[in-house]
Amino acid sequence: MPFNTVSWALGANMYEVNVRQYTKEGTLSSFALHLPRLADMGVTVLWFMPITPIGVKGRLGSLGSYYACSDYTAINNEFGTEQDFINVVNAAHALGMKVIIDWVANHTGQDHVWTISSPDFYIQDAQGNFTERNGWSDVIDLNYNNPAMRTAMIDAMRYWINTFDIDGFRCDMAHLVPLNFWIEARRALDSIRPLYWLAECEDARYFEAFDTTYAWAFMHASGSINRHEPNLKPVLDQLDMYASEGANTRKLFFTSNHDENSWNGTEYEKYGVTAKAWAVFSATWGGLPLVYSGQEIPNHKRLSFFDKDELTWPPQKPALHAFYRAIFSLRAQNDAVFGQLQMLQTPYPNSIIGFIKKHQNNIVLVLLNISEHNRLTFEISHPLLNGNFEQIFSGLQFSFSGKEKFELQAGEYLVYQLIPR
Repeated sequence: MPFNTVSWALGANMYEVNVRQYTKEGTLSSFALHLPRLADMGVTVLWFMPITPIGVKGRLGSLGSYYACSDYTAINNEFGTEQDFINVVNAAHALGMKVIIDWVANHTGQDHVWTISSPDFYIQDAQGNFTERNGWSDVIDLNYNNPAMRTAMIDAMRYWINTFDIDGFRCDMAHLVPLNFWIEARRALDSIRPLYWLAECEDARYFEAFDTTYAWAFMHASGSINRHEPNLKPVLDQLDMYASEGANTRKLFFTSNHDENSWNGTEYEKYGVTAKAWAVFSATWGGLPLVYSGQEIPNHKRLSFFDKDELTWPPQKPALHAFYRAIFSLRAQNDAVFGQLQMLQTPYPNSIIGFIKKHQNNIVLVLLNISEHNRLTFEISHPLLNGNFEQIFSGLQFSFSGKEKFELQAGEYLVYQLIPR
């Protein structure tokens, strides 16, 4: 990769913010009240879904899609003002969190300001009509053969860096935009200051411009497992594929996001009782974990994409706050999470995922039951399994001596870290 990843992103814990559905008000200011809780949970990077105005022409539902932008250099007034977003970014930074924004570069809403000021920025058919090639009825495609459009796009991205002090971009459907544009954009914008770049794509070539790409294929493979008669081979094959992309490539792992939740169902629809085990995997395998708005509640409903459908927050801390805090704290405090990985063998190769990771004197053991089967009992023998270990979710301590017996219930997860002497 020709670009260096900013140091704060290497062990980041990412959280996707759906402003519209986050609170009754659906504003940036009301979301800001949650910032101390998210910082306490261990979130280090906030990714905001698009906060730009939404097109009216061709609008879907009552509020439209975030991804049908009508002006790249404005704030959706339903969410608040420029000053409101400046306040959110400043508050996040004060709490030690970074802020990245969703950037939709492939297309705009049908009534984007450029359709009037610069219609040649768009792909047009023989009759001069704006077009769209992916079946999305509310947007039109931009023309990346037009150098002026590319310059205007980079200038718009620059506006968010200079005005709001953001820390990077999550680039929507990045593979639909020419790779050479992203390289050009990154070169231009990283000259302001080093930024973090996340691509929504699985094309390994895009690591030439991006720090992290999505683990979509992993999510689909893990989500399609028959939990009563599991088969882990497709999952393990996909992980091997990611490893083959290179030692310096990083994937974003997740059990939910805005697309998955709205169109394919919640993590509980996909994973059932194993949802939390897969969340542990996402945070401990390597790369970056993503938590979507409300997963910590936990949210069990599909959120409407084009209409108001707010999350319901409890009066106290969400039920899974401590769960995410435990795995996020592990990532922040124990570099073994990013160390050398060794898979562990059990009598249940399609039900139990086990691995141990080591970096210098730090060791982490992860055991996950991704099946619906209870009382899976097995022994682990490994020379690194020696010393006093803490189970991160319970805080209980155990003395291991090279060979230990474990029992996991359906969907159960255990994570141990070596206690330094």
